Amino acid sequence: MMKINDHIPLKELFAIRGMAQVVTVTFGLVVLCIIFGILNPNFFSGENTLNLLRQIAPILLIGISQSYVLITGNIDLSIGSVVGMSTMIASTLMSKGGVNPWIALLITMAACLTVGAANGLLVAKCKLPPFIATLGTMTIARGIAQLANNNYNTDSIGKILGDEAVQGFRDFFYYGSFLGIYNTIWIALVLWIAFNFLLGRTRTGRHIYAVGSNVEAARLSGVSVTATTVKAFLVSAFCSCVVGFILCAQAGMGAMDAGNTYELYAVAAAVIGGVSTLGGQGLLIGTVIGASIWGVLQNGLQFANVAVAWRNIIIGSIVIVSVLLDVIVRTGAKSKKVMK
Repeated sequence: MMKINDHIPLKELFAIRGMAQVVTVTFGLVVLCIIFGILNPNFFSGENTLNLLRQIAPILLIGISQSYVLITGNIDLSIGSVVGMSTMIASTLMSKGGVNPWIALLITMAACLTVGAANGLLVAKCKLPPFIATLGTMTIARGIAQLANNNYNTDSIGKILGDEAVQGFRDFFYYGSFLGIYNTIWIALVLWIAFNFLLGRTRTGRHIYAVGSNVEAARLSGVSVTATTVKAFLVSAFCSCVVGFILCAQAGMGAMDAGNTYELYAVAAAVIGGVSTLGGQGLLIGTVIGASIWGVLQNGLQFANVAVAWRNIIIGSIVIVSVLLDVIVRTGAKSKKVMK
């Protein structure tokens, strides 16, 4: 007979795989905020907080992209190029073709999802290593971004459509606000809730974890490895595409180099938040914390007048340490199981 004290919610919480690291990095986030707040009181100002959250939102979205793929035991190097492709296709359709913004977004989304589906099929069906497959599609997507407007950045997206049509698009994705909070933040929040539910409360989510934990065991259990892998890469392409819309709305034009180095940001947000590079483990709440740490570091180091080079060195070092700790912990856990 189970005693009342045997059922402790806190123990159940820490029993969830990856939750211990989420708690740890949350503590680290709080410490960082306190440090930067002491160094510069303006760090906690209302204006800076809102701008910081708007800066974190796209990083969270590409963090979700990479988290889904990493949990399946793969990696997506095409994220940044899909962001750039999204920005250039959408902006070219609007600035050169005079296409209605919302029609342009649908066409762009279809193109980006095609890249996601190709990634999933190349990895799961054709058995290509994910590093090679997504390295190839990364180059192809960047090439498409460059060809979209004949190797030029686009003109203003309002040049043909007019200010009213374009302003609606720009307000929706970047400049508009609801209840005093920028729409970019709301978009990231809604998509996080949706994909967190998909990952944690549906059969698709369970299959994603199963494939990442042990591909052969998942296949023997009746899981369609190909379909599951394709779904993970589709989520990655979808979120990357939305980030492209945000960048297009922010700039009011398309830039061929949009999304450069976003692969690093995506990996940083995911692994700092506890998503395992070895697959089968990770929580999207951790990705929120990981993206927040990235944003706070960038914002706080900027307030502290730290050079861009040092900011990159610090963030890159944190990513390496996070992955190293994950490998050590996972390898140690496997060794204990073998000994038993």
